[in-house]
Amino acid sequence: MPNLPVVAIIGRPNVGKSTLFNRLVGKKLALVDDRPGVTRDRREGDATLVGMEFRVIDTAGYEDQDAASLPGRMRAQTEAAVAQADVALFLIDARVGLVPLDEEIARWLRGSKTPVILVANKAEGRAGESGILESLSLGFGDPVALSAEHGEGMVELFEALLPHVEKDEDPEAVVEEIDEESLDAPLKLAIIGRPNAGKSTLINRMLGEERLITGPEAGITRDSIAIDWTWHDPEGDARAVRLIDTAGMRKRANVQDKLEKLSVADALHAIDFAEVVVLLLDATRGLEAQDLRIADAALQEGRALVVAINKWDVAENASSLFNGIRGALEEGLSQVKGIPVLTVSAATGKGLDTLLKVAFETREAWSRRIGTGELNRWFEKAIEANPPPAPGGKRIKLRYLTQAKTRPPGFVLFGTRVDQLPTSYQRYLINGIRRDLGFGAVPVRLTLRAPKNPFDR
Repeated sequence: MPNLPVVAIIGRPNVGKSTLFNRLVGKKLALVDDRPGVTRDRREGDATLVGMEFRVIDTAGYEDQDAASLPGRMRAQTEAAVAQADVALFLIDARVGLVPLDEEIARWLRGSKTPVILVANKAEGRAGESGILESLSLGFGDPVALSAEHGEGMVELFEALLPHVEKDEDPEAVVEEIDEESLDAPLKLAIIGRPNAGKSTLINRMLGEERLITGPEAGITRDSIAIDWTWHDPEGDARAVRLIDTAGMRKRANVQDKLEKLSVADALHAIDFAEVVVLLLDATRGLEAQDLRIADAALQEGRALVVAINKWDVAENASSLFNGIRGALEEGLSQVKGIPVLTVSAATGKGLDTLLKVAFETREAWSRRIGTGELNRWFEKAIEANPPPAPGGKRIKLRYLTQAKTRPPGFVLFGTRVDQLPTSYQRYLINGIRRDLGFGAVPVRLTLRAPKNPFDR
């Protein structure tokens, strides 16, 4: 993670700096012990906090000793870490309260150019309340109360760090990050659908050879077959694709043969390993309920979905057929609006370049990440345009939104009383994310989370 903001953790010995460092990097990289002075050198690691990424530095306990002594040389390392940091986390022990060395560190930090966030660690329960009140005299405002050992208060720490870590020069720009390495890898493209929709024929047409057995009989394909292939797009670029042919999936009630059951299970398993799934329809049969069940299975697995209507060269009443299929998809797959619907012909090859182009674009949207700062600027406008309801007259307060993952995109919404947020309002946010932030019709996950109060009994 290059060019990340830097966060330095400082404080006197044994206030829990290394415990917080380990919590932020998600690994036990720093030694932790009840004895003071375990950490001597600066230790750095890549940290993630509720989807926000930064570089964190664990420092030795700050001690007021002669510069030539070992504690004095350790203090020089701490001062260097603070100088290079974008923000410093000044830890105190809430259970012990302030000691003279805390006040000495505070005087030094007030003369530093680095912004400081005061953190009251070990604040679980009521034992830390007096220490939190004492810390207000240090002049850094209200402390962030947390327990690094138990993971409490991490949401409040995220909120305090956000202005220092997520800094964008253009407040109107939507910053997106895409894992370029994953986009350079072969596109994992699974072709799924009912028996005899033309899946194997479509892949043979792409490959330009009779690689897969085809015929008028339904159910010829039994195993999921993966084939590596290079697609030369209309611009002349070579793009790697892993094509996955799957067995046709009939309605479950019609599947009696043990071998067919295994074939269908294998096809569903292939969806798990795909990035983009193409649901192939038969234009001579239109859209059936089984097609919607297959599409829903792909979306439930978080795969990006594209619908292709095959045998378009022999379709009757093409315009009404297309509009009917699109309308049925909008109604039957209401959780995802605007799924790409394309027309192709495996027999003639028409529409295949468009299908592959859309598949690559869909994978790109599926892999997109939006910066937390930009995401919350959009979020503020969204709740201003449509505030959340107040069930029972009590207001639901939505605090902020962060993207926790990609492939598929997953977002975490923090607020109070979010367990009472209506499903309709959640859909409003998800649809806005898709529409305004470039995610298109890929499945988007939204998780609701209320911050924990370390003093809540």
